[in-house]
Amino acid sequence: MAFDMRPFNNSFFEGNPGDLFKDFGRQFFEQFPDSTSIKSDVKELDNAYVVEAELPGFQKENISLQFENNVLTIEGKQVIENNEEDEAGRLIHQERSTSNVKRQYPFENVDENAIKASYENGMLNVTLPKKTQEERSSSNIQID
Repeated sequence: MAFDMRPFNNSFFEGNPGDLFKDFGRQFFEQFPDSTSIKSDVKELDNAYVVEAELPGFQKENISLQFENNVLTIEGKQVIENNEEDEAGRLIHQERSTSNVKRQYPFENVDENAIKASYENGMLNVTLPKKTQEERSSSNIQID
């Protein structure tokens, strides 16, 4: 790291001058939000929660949703291949990129059996209906 302590007998001028800036790029970009995170809006309505998540370029088949232990998990996987061939059909350039994104959202009092989701034009919309007062589990405990 750029801010590691140097031994007392190690002079400032004895090191490699390039070492002063070796971590500059990493430290500079750490201050920005992660570009692989899912951008989203979460709204609470009277009877439901609504999650609107941006997943541009992802195929519907490569998006998975899971609701477990009061946590909604959205995962997306994407593989992009770019191939360039010459007139004879020989491959002259090929690139591949892989993108995996995952985000979790905690919720309370959700009716797990009524969750609905749709995906269109890069936008994932998930509606999580709230349990009614009667559906919420609570019980009176007798004191012995």
